[in-house]
Amino acid sequence: MERKDIGAVLGIESSCDETAAAILAPDGSILAERVLSQIADHAAFGGVVPEIAARAHLAALDAMVKDALREAGLGFADLAAIAGTAGPGLIGGLLVGTGYAKGAAIAAGKTYLAINHLEAHALTARLPGLAPVQPPFPYLLLLLSGGHSQCVAVEGVGRYRLLGSTLDDAVGEAFDKSAKLLGLPYPGGPALEAIAREGNAAAVPLPRPMLHREGCDFSFSGLKTAVAQLVAAEPPGALPRARAADIAASFQAAVTDILGDRLAHALKLCPDASAIIIAGGVAANTAIRTRLAEVAAAAGKPLIAPPLRLCTDNAVMVAWAALERLNAGQVSGLDAPCKPRWPLDSL
Repeated sequence: MERKDIGAVLGIESSCDETAAAILAPDGSILAERVLSQIADHAAFGGVVPEIAARAHLAALDAMVKDALREAGLGFADLAAIAGTAGPGLIGGLLVGTGYAKGAAIAAGKTYLAINHLEAHALTARLPGLAPVQPPFPYLLLLLSGGHSQCVAVEGVGRYRLLGSTLDDAVGEAFDKSAKLLGLPYPGGPALEAIAREGNAAAVPLPRPMLHREGCDFSFSGLKTAVAQLVAAEPPGALPRARAADIAASFQAAVTDILGDRLAHALKLCPDASAIIIAGGVAANTAIRTRLAEVAAAAGKPLIAPPLRLCTDNAVMVAWAALERLNAGQVSGLDAPCKPRWPLDSL
């Protein structure tokens, strides 16, 4: 895509439990990036506490942005635009991030952009240097996170066609809740993946909901319930590590089978896709990446997966989405609201 001489962009991400800021040059090169995880703040509660998350964003954001600007050798006056994640996400965090972005834009006389968090994930694949060739539209996105499981045809900036989504739990939620049932530490997804390496993936028969069904919708509630029933049938007390490892490995194998099958069906609905993109926190799982790479290879499509640091919430993707929108002539007003629910296909 032809790049306009629009100047650097600051992106701010605060939709959940990572506070992040990044500055990108007009060509998409990263001038500075910062991410502060709140895992330690929420670990005692076994999940994200919205009020704690919002206060942590408020405490960290200003110093983080100023530190990123120093590294980039820029001031607010040197920026072309300031972008903040406006949704979907936790309303407290969204208000902190967009409030800061709007205030900075007003003070510096700069353009403000309200960025959809899901669109930021969707467009990350086009970040220069991520793939040998920037994937042209349309391409197929498999978005896998704690709150989302979606197959989306990405047809252009602001143009998204939902092909399938979860009917109940998101895949990341199933990982986290299953990990908690197994007595694993927070955050559950990475902990489950780690212990699964010690287990036998064929040790425990588990269901594969929606397997071979037409379309590419997902369902993970039944799989999570099956894990709960297995754990409930065990003797009282802590689950032996070997047993936990077998259940974790079997659970992960079931998920990879489901995702591989759903991706194959999604390709039937978007046969002209130039590439397959996976994004979201669950896209960092090695077993899942391996299975989806096999499906992509069988279909003769390139698989593009962001580096691990760009799979989870980050501000690089927010700044990049802002650049894409600026180049497409799409900007926001300062009255753009936060939207805790903001489906991609409503853009």
